[in-house]
Amino acid sequence: MNFTSEPVVDLITNRLRELRETKMNESETPELWTQEGLAKRLGVTRQTIISMEKGTYNPSLALAFKLAHLFEMKIEDMFEYGGEKNES
Repeated sequence: MNFTSEPVVDLITNRLRELRETKMNESETPELWTQEGLAKRLGVTRQTIISMEKGTYNPSLALAFKLAHLFEMKIEDMFEYGGEKNES
């Protein structure tokens, strides 16, 4: 447990961009796998998808499960928890 006064950031990495681009290239309907298409299917904004791909936004658990379901993957195959880091 961290008792310092410094902010703590969870280090969660995801494979969203890689997976989305692969689906886009392999799909007969690539528009479903664009950032906009994915955002509409998930009920979020395109900016949310962009932020997740950049790693500046961690999705809620519900959104992470929706993503895993869309990509037909286990959630732990899409997201990896790398511990905590103190922001300085």
